[in-house]
Amino acid sequence: MAQTLCYKILSAHLVEGNLIKGEPIGIRIDQTLTQDATGTMCYLEFESMNIDRVRNELAVSYVDHNTVQVGFENFDDHEYLRTVAAKKGIVYSRAGNGICHQVQLERFALPMKTLLGSDSHTPTQGGIGEIAIGAGGLDVALAMAGFPFRLICPKVIGIRLVGKLARGVAAKDIILKVLERFGVKGNVNSVFEYFGPGVSSLTVPERATICNMGAECGVTFSIFPSDSQTYDFLKAHDRQQGFIELHADEGAVYDEVFEINLDDLRPLVALPHSPGNIAAVSSISGLPVNQVLIGSCTNSSYMDLKKVASILEGHTVAPTVSLGIAPGSREVLEMISRDGTLSILVKSGARILESACGFCIGNHQSPGTDGVSLRTSNRNFEGRSGTKSGKLYLVSPETAALSAIYGVVTDPYENVPYDKIELPEKYVHDDDMFIFPPEDSKSVEVLRGPNIGEPPKNCALQDVLSGDATIKVGDKITTDHIMPAGARLKFRSNIPVYSTFVFEGVDPSFASRALENKKSGSACFVIAGYSYGQGSSREHAAICPMYLGVKAVVAKSIERIHQANLCNFGILPLIFDNPDDYDKIDAGDALELDNIYSSMKDGIFMLFDKTKGIKIPLSLFATEEQKKMLLAGGRLNMIEG
Repeated sequence: MAQTLCYKILSAHLVEGNLIKGEPIGIRIDQTLTQDATGTMCYLEFESMNIDRVRNELAVSYVDHNTVQVGFENFDDHEYLRTVAAKKGIVYSRAGNGICHQVQLERFALPMKTLLGSDSHTPTQGGIGEIAIGAGGLDVALAMAGFPFRLICPKVIGIRLVGKLARGVAAKDIILKVLERFGVKGNVNSVFEYFGPGVSSLTVPERATICNMGAECGVTFSIFPSDSQTYDFLKAHDRQQGFIELHADEGAVYDEVFEINLDDLRPLVALPHSPGNIAAVSSISGLPVNQVLIGSCTNSSYMDLKKVASILEGHTVAPTVSLGIAPGSREVLEMISRDGTLSILVKSGARILESACGFCIGNHQSPGTDGVSLRTSNRNFEGRSGTKSGKLYLVSPETAALSAIYGVVTDPYENVPYDKIELPEKYVHDDDMFIFPPEDSKSVEVLRGPNIGEPPKNCALQDVLSGDATIKVGDKITTDHIMPAGARLKFRSNIPVYSTFVFEGVDPSFASRALENKKSGSACFVIAGYSYGQGSSREHAAICPMYLGVKAVVAKSIERIHQANLCNFGILPLIFDNPDDYDKIDAGDALELDNIYSSMKDGIFMLFDKTKGIKIPLSLFATEEQKKMLLAGGRLNMIEG
């Protein structure tokens, strides 16, 4: 039977279940990655399993998020990450080496492999023909311990590309077109597989950009074939020995096909405050711009910065604009410094930022009050930049560079000074900023600063939960809303402190109310709308609410990674059978769930709103394994038990 590319790789890694769409399966994970914002808790969880060394092929720990080491907490976390990596057989990528997804693509990603990463943009590596999936840190810790990763066998959506991009139109515009069609909700347990004659015209960095932002649609991963473009990229990095040609079989059937004619595509933009809020750049041309930021794991490759330099050369950034550029990796920075690109960027007035996530996660470069910021990153959630009133627009590097020159949004269609930037035949690279683990790690001491705690424990689920609707939130509540990053991220290793900031930007009193409930033995319920938990994979958005006493989330829909994280830490992810019932519950209502043990069997629950005197039917969408986790109070309890 003809197979899609997705199912070919899944089949080769299948260790549990059958490849039947909608059924739970388990796959072998070859590679893992973490970053410092999620990695500390991941490795604390791995340590709790009492396993001497990682058991998968390759594990890499990147420091790329909190590289601006304000306060002792971040430096201490990085020392913990460095030493635990040496102790457990993990490759450590030092601060300054670059953004995990860019560096992984350059040095380690390979076609036909599987990768699990504690970052939602891990699917970037699909651009090289690798199945790469974002997950919570506990799932990554389990993969390092040799356990299979469990997921729902996905629906495969084929994205057929025909034609060729016009001058000034970019790979970023392709994924924005996909977001325009599929939006940011309703794509759970699906994947995007790209095929068609238009694929051959796209380089691996361009494909990686497209796969990176598939995460905003909520799909499990995105993937491209492995072909001559893949070979050229690997050869340029002296890694051609890992090349495998991969594509879907002739006659493979997709669950759905969406065709994009690249000839007809024009520059697009994601308007505030969602990556799915798509419009034509031409429709906002002339909008005054205050800030332009180029970089992030989406658009910080050598190819991207060469395009930017070609546009900026001979120009100076508009006096009303602050332009910042962050090369994605040390390799990119070295290359642009050797070939003169860096000089062009500096001469134009650009500020060269560290090769790190930085502005994308709100760690610096916040816009001014009501400021308009054009960014080549992947998310523009309200407040994510560090300025709640800031207006973030997601654009291609071409749109960003032209707009920086003129001080207003400028359409790059046919307005850039080149047809195509070619990839180099040879990349400059070295691995000096990696620390490879010693063969014998018995003498290695793991360093733990005073801010580093232990993974918190949950208790086994009770048959009856009585409490209140401690908070009621609307649609598209992101993990940034639940667990703020930016200045708060340095507390990620200290759950008692970090939990005091849960829902800080939504309801500053939530944490204190929840703790009072917990002390009195009352359960906390979160009531939510559609797409609850979208965005980052950070498991802290489940761990910290669990620590505060949250026992159930009742929502119209919950995104895939967050649903898994809730189950991992013993919080019931419940869905309204009738979405209109959301309107019947008010914050503060007394709520009760009973007969939980028997309800768990068929996933049919009944929520009693004591305040209103009504019963509301709910469903639990969880695998049998996740049901066991929930009853046990979380996955860690099962491992230790």
